[in-house]
Amino acid sequence: MSEVSRRRALGIGGALGLVAATGLSAAAAMARRPAVTGAELRSAVPLPPPYQVPLPIPATLEPVGEGRYEIVQRETTAEILPGIRTRLWTYAGTFPGPTIESRRGRPITVTHRNELPVPTVVHLHGGRTPAASDGYPTDLVLPKGWTGHGGHGMHDHRAVVTELTRDYTFPLDQRPTLLWYHDHRMDFTAPAIWRGLAGLHLVRDDAEEALGLPAGRRELPLMIADRAFAADGGLLYPSLDPALRERPGVTEPYLAGVLGDVILVNGAPWPVQEVDAARYRLRVLNASNARHYELEAVTDDGRRLDLVQVGADQGLLAAPVVHRLLPIAPAERYDLVVDFRGVPVGGRVRLLNRLGSGRTKDVMAFRVARRAADDSRVPAVLSTDLPAWRRSDAVRVRDLAFRTGRVHGGHGWLIGGLPFDPARADVTTGLGDVEVWRLVADVHHPVHLHLVGFRVLSRSGGPPLPHDARLKDTVSLRPGESVEIITRFDGYRGRYLFHCHNAEHEDMAMMANLEIT
Repeated sequence: MSEVSRRRALGIGGALGLVAATGLSAAAAMARRPAVTGAELRSAVPLPPPYQVPLPIPATLEPVGEGRYEIVQRETTAEILPGIRTRLWTYAGTFPGPTIESRRGRPITVTHRNELPVPTVVHLHGGRTPAASDGYPTDLVLPKGWTGHGGHGMHDHRAVVTELTRDYTFPLDQRPTLLWYHDHRMDFTAPAIWRGLAGLHLVRDDAEEALGLPAGRRELPLMIADRAFAADGGLLYPSLDPALRERPGVTEPYLAGVLGDVILVNGAPWPVQEVDAARYRLRVLNASNARHYELEAVTDDGRRLDLVQVGADQGLLAAPVVHRLLPIAPAERYDLVVDFRGVPVGGRVRLLNRLGSGRTKDVMAFRVARRAADDSRVPAVLSTDLPAWRRSDAVRVRDLAFRTGRVHGGHGWLIGGLPFDPARADVTTGLGDVEVWRLVADVHHPVHLHLVGFRVLSRSGGPPLPHDARLKDTVSLRPGESVEIITRFDGYRGRYLFHCHNAEHEDMAMMANLEIT
């Protein structure tokens, strides 16, 4: 792998000048809006009816050697809407990218080769990863012969930039769970994910497999993402610079976030999956840039099915939690079991979004095709290895506000009143320290911490909500809400991030540095 001089990292940042104002009045105005953050794009092509396209299952990536994988990032065209070709940026030529299946405690190395027209960065979301492989947003992989900047105006002398390829090493010393990998290039994360740079990564272990949860073809990964389509079939997105070379950001109506009018699951519009009359395990990821969902499974005769949660972002719960409605914010993952045994053969179960309107109310459907034997189960005890941090363990408490504000004379999104600056250490903590963070929001902000999982202690002074169960790495702050979390900063020393995972907010400066010493 060729190392490029750190001088090549000059100019990597984006439109992140000095803060002109805290923007509290603007934040207050935005907080009075309805509980939807973002504006919706409208597709310019005819959209297919729901529940006609079969659900695709992403292919599993095959290793090229012991613990070694290779992925080429490249442009391609694919049929997402029936009969229409759409240009995509992809991992290995597919959207979603290929799924990586790994075992707890068995390190792997993934070599990424960038054949796209712009720099990229890969982040394994939810991974306990050394800083050098975590995908810091200025640690770019440049395309061959790149002569542009990564953004415009901000220097990062610590950036490690490579040309064409980069090895990412993942120790995977963590609980079994669903992770996902996506682009994390500074100032251009949102349009890169929108164009297709996202894929799943499953971590497994023997103890989880011994539980008897639904497995094999009755375990379904579901990457939910909204998109919109232009008249030529391409993906519609309101970038200020459609080439994604120099000028970051989106046009003014979409500063709060970009929503699409087509709901994709595993890259297919409103798909349908044929199932047995049996239990299924659904590994659900919200890979949308800004759209929140409230999921509900409903039969055609109006009966709700239980969504039995067995896991969260960072793995199995201690015990199952039953939901009828399940909110899921961008980047959150839920591990669910749904029982189709009470649905008659030929019956249909729709997965609906109660926060949607029009076509975005529909997500996908399951059609029960046959009776079948089912020896799966959902044990009363799922896991006993969860950390038991207490408030009294915390060596410090931090207050962090996520609010709109002014950045470089324009609109931005700030943490603690400041825009992202890779040269500034926003939070410095010691390896092994336990801390309580108190987070407060103006509008919806799904807050993600790199490296560590955390537990939600409270919401606005009250108890956590049922979907806050156990260990998470992304928590959804609702408008005007405060949330307390507790975590232990263990694993590795180095420079990491925490940020809002509304991808447009992230690109407009709502990130901060976390230094673990």
